[in-house]
Amino acid sequence: MSLVNVHNEWDPLEEIIVGTMAGARIPARAIDLHTVEYAELERDQIPSGPFPSKVVEETEGELEALRDELVSMGITVRRPEKRDHSAKIKTPDWETDSFYDYCPRDGLLTVGNTVIETPMVLRSRFLEPLSYKDLMIEYFKSGAKWISAPKPRLLDSMYDLAAPAGKRLLDFEPAFDAANVLRFGTDILYLVSDSGNELGWKWLQSTLGDEYTVHPCRNLYASTHVDSTLVPLRPGLLLINPSRVSEENIPDFLRGWDRIECPELNDIGYVGDRPYCSVWIGMNLLVIGPGRVIADKRQPALIRALEKHNVEVIPMQLTHSRTLGGGFHCATLDIRRTGQLETYR
Repeated sequence: MSLVNVHNEWDPLEEIIVGTMAGARIPARAIDLHTVEYAELERDQIPSGPFPSKVVEETEGELEALRDELVSMGITVRRPEKRDHSAKIKTPDWETDSFYDYCPRDGLLTVGNTVIETPMVLRSRFLEPLSYKDLMIEYFKSGAKWISAPKPRLLDSMYDLAAPAGKRLLDFEPAFDAANVLRFGTDILYLVSDSGNELGWKWLQSTLGDEYTVHPCRNLYASTHVDSTLVPLRPGLLLINPSRVSEENIPDFLRGWDRIECPELNDIGYVGDRPYCSVWIGMNLLVIGPGRVIADKRQPALIRALEKHNVEVIPMQLTHSRTLGGGFHCATLDIRRTGQLETYR
């Protein structure tokens, strides 16, 4: 029996991967990092090197607390292997160091009993699946399917720093992060943005086949990843980012769903000269069952809004989520949920 079984974002959780901050660093400055993450800065303004030790230590402690909380619920928790992120990665076209393994959600996508290594858009994350290799082998031996998208070359010509947001990742080859994707049973949402191009959508649709419809969502959010823009809470109920989602751009297959508009969020602050993400990281929730979530305890207005709609909230904290660019959803990857493939339109 496959240890991998995930059909949506909300079925009761049975097994999950929680990331690690071991060796985390901001990679060397280059055209890819500049274009995708720091387009508003000059190249020499981009930070580089290890994250501050306080950020690493506090976050690792909070990830361990998250693990303990999930284990107390009877959920199996796995962790990635530690790697040397300062080690150089070299292809015939470029050389870089690595990033981090804080966000397993970004590079691995689980759909049904399949794990997909996605063709990530940053060079520094080219070999990130190596941190999960032993886990992938275990899942494969259990009966899961395990595939990798074609490794992209990520040439300089793939990135257009002068283009408007949402148009900076060009369409020469399939490239997308797994966090551009949300699963709604037979409907799969794919965010076309600076972290996922049109060819990436076409590759994912061709790979998943006729059983699934992969919906390319354009003009929804231009930057990276979708999980602080739309959060499915249970069948028929969405948490939406009101600064990004409107009646005009909400995906057609979700128009019949009820929506909770995320209230104004508290700014939790950040370390350094610039945050890695906006205050909307506060709506980056981990759904552990229909209408049951782990949320940032520093966001009382959001917690009240969720509870008003009968969503149970387990309050926890990732202090440096703005510094690191990831909340509870980003820092985890669901491997197995109860349930079966259904259509929810």
